[in-house]
Amino acid sequence: MPDGTRLDNAMLAVDGLEAWYGEGHVLHGVSFAVREGEVVTLVGRNGAGKTTTLKAVMGMVRRKGSIRFRGQEMAGWRPEQVARAGIAFCPEERGIFASLTVQENLLLPPEIAPDGLSLDEIFALFPNLRERLRNQGTKLSGGEQQMLAIGRILRTGARLLLLDEPTEGLAPVIVQQIGRTIEALKARGFTILLVEQNFRFAARLADRHYVMEHGRIVEMVGREELSAKTDKLHAYLGV
Repeated sequence: MPDGTRLDNAMLAVDGLEAWYGEGHVLHGVSFAVREGEVVTLVGRNGAGKTTTLKAVMGMVRRKGSIRFRGQEMAGWRPEQVARAGIAFCPEERGIFASLTVQENLLLPPEIAPDGLSLDEIFALFPNLRERLRNQGTKLSGGEQQMLAIGRILRTGARLLLLDEPTEGLAPVIVQQIGRTIEALKARGFTILLVEQNFRFAARLADRHYVMEHGRIVEMVGREELSAKTDKLHAYLGV
């Protein structure tokens, strides 16, 4: 496949990324790029290395290779340095603090840039959160916890969002709401790298898809190629 890092004006350019969990070698030379203002997905079967790729970008696993953000090399950075540079990670497990209220969860992360969303702007995206403001994290439904996890990182001022399986286990009506939110964030100029099992959901949102297998990128598919490559993608994804 063509070198996925050779895109003009890449906000995030990953080249030859390798990663390990202990002695387990999980990523084997992953290369891709995300332009500012794009929604880009990493898709593939379970165990393909998608979540590990996000964690490697954040510095949460042992890694080597090149990770450039706005032209600056980050491969040796610690997670807190990556976050302060303007990259926010929303993990699949959401990381809601059960002992804190919705408001306390929202206000917990520090602001790293002045252009984060206000609470009122977050409530406009997720009206449920305003109604649950004094509730503890444990009192929220799965969908509301996902809204809170996304809302929390929007406050920070980060402009590149790494979203790991945001629709996993959610009811269809909540999946639709998450989709509308991603579209609204893109319209506001956010850049999103999305890991998603639900390809039907991802297909309508993304500018470009990178297909992963066994810790490698095996295919890059642009929005305009989707119809021509549907059968091939279904074979990769097992759908």
